Amino acid sequence: MKKDTKFSCAVLIIFSLFLVGVITPVATVSRGPVQSKHGMVVSVSPIASEIGAEILEKGGNAIDAAVAVGFALCVTWPEAGNLGADGFMIVHYAETDETVAIDYRAMAPLRSHRDMYLDSSGEIIPKIANVGHLSAAVPGAVAGLFEALERYGTMSPEEVLAPSIELAEKGFPIDAFLARSLSRAEPLLSQFPESKRIFLRDGDFYEEGDIFVQPDLASTLRILASHGASGFYTGKVPSLVAEEMARGGGIIDEKDFKEYKVVVREPVRGDYRGHSIAAMPPPSSGGTILVEMLNMVEHENLAASGHNTAETIHSVAEVMRRAYADRAEFMADADFSPVPMSGLTSKKYAERRREDIAPEKATSSSEVGAGDPFPFESENTTHFSVIDRHGNAVSNTYTLKSLFGSGVTIPGAGFLMNNEMDNFTIKVGIPNIFGLIQSEDNIIEPRKRPLSSMSPTIVFKDGKVRLVTGSPGGSTIINTVFQVVMNVVDHKLGAQDAVDATRFHHQWLPDELVYEEGGLEEKVTKALKLKGHAIQARPSIGDAHSILVDMQTGVRFGAADQRRGGKAVGH
Repeated sequence: MKKDTKFSCAVLIIFSLFLVGVITPVATVSRGPVQSKHGMVVSVSPIASEIGAEILEKGGNAIDAAVAVGFALCVTWPEAGNLGADGFMIVHYAETDETVAIDYRAMAPLRSHRDMYLDSSGEIIPKIANVGHLSAAVPGAVAGLFEALERYGTMSPEEVLAPSIELAEKGFPIDAFLARSLSRAEPLLSQFPESKRIFLRDGDFYEEGDIFVQPDLASTLRILASHGASGFYTGKVPSLVAEEMARGGGIIDEKDFKEYKVVVREPVRGDYRGHSIAAMPPPSSGGTILVEMLNMVEHENLAASGHNTAETIHSVAEVMRRAYADRAEFMADADFSPVPMSGLTSKKYAERRREDIAPEKATSSSEVGAGDPFPFESENTTHFSVIDRHGNAVSNTYTLKSLFGSGVTIPGAGFLMNNEMDNFTIKVGIPNIFGLIQSEDNIIEPRKRPLSSMSPTIVFKDGKVRLVTGSPGGSTIINTVFQVVMNVVDHKLGAQDAVDATRFHHQWLPDELVYEEGGLEEKVTKALKLKGHAIQARPSIGDAHSILVDMQTGVRFGAADQRRGGKAVGH
């Protein structure tokens, strides 16, 4: 443990230097993954990872540990992990060889409607879909975590919630990452008295090393420990939410909470170079677009063209461009609109879709529209990965959407509400805050779930879990997961190298190829420009906390992503 602590401190120092510009390369720090023969927990929060590992040590399985991590992040990572959040989980339950997708995406309130963010002229009213009470959808995180625990866990709610309650009651030392997030969010949080009181100490900013105590959140967690999900969706908690929503002009009420439902779905399935993929179906676009892209690049010899060479990046970026055009046209909540799932994930469709990719020239996005899959029919999120000694595995991604969500904290309950309503199509043809164009099928309707890019993924080899991965990052999420999979399967990178490797991103519109600053050689960027790519550097892409299993020895390699710190803890 002492060695791990020293190592985490070193990573924090390196990342802090990166943030202030003393160092800029993203993928230049060489380090190894954490190894364990038994279990592994990897998350953005060292405290949460330790809690997950302790649950495994006490005899809990991967699902118990994942639920404990999920609730711990509600205390230690409030910018994204939060009771007012939503998300998706892929669970592999080894005892029955069952893999399921747990959809706990937020739902539009019953009083919502398609034009609720437009003025009388049909123009978008600035900010209200992103900030404040009206931007919030009905949260699903609590329901989703308890659904997993009830189906596949072995521990009681009291056992898995005990560490989080203690953290909230007694407090924990704020690290450099949380201190920076709170400072960055001051313009948002200071607009709302309860958020300002809790997260900004009424204007006296938290600094690294300060103890952060959250008594109201602890009280809410105690209700959940005693009553499970029903303690969140009926009774005191929704009453407090409804009261605050009414005060601030929101439309969520107690009936919205009472009628919220988790949906357990069949994962999107794919095959890639002898590996089986299990990923998230709609309302996530992640699994479908991931499988579509893997099908398209399967025709390329990426190992021969080399890792992050101009040739490889060009080929992969052209695939990304086409898949994201399809995302814009076809993806939505499949419970409300038909989504051509089998067409988009068809290998024959992938062959057709890649026919106009030129090896030496970038295609203009203005010339690339959506394909026709029907004939083939038959940035503040957080991810964590868990596996246990029995081969049970959990890949979980959840979010408030943007940094600290709507900015609204529920008085007396201590948690923030999301701002997920902006993930609907507010106005057809107008991009959301991530620059994503989305279709008419994603318009706002009561009880509908907004389209998402969250992509929790488990990769199997010969029927056994090989890779557990996922990432935050808004529109970059799918491409981050895509690259981690290619890094492992095509480029034979180990766990840490696969996660730390420089990433790039293309999402069709805007028509630009984004890459991590300092991560590509100058000759590569020059070659990409010569091929016609408009390239743009940015500080970092994604935060892919992952686990890779050695199929020969069974050793689990946990790789925390250096971009936001985090920690892998082995059992």
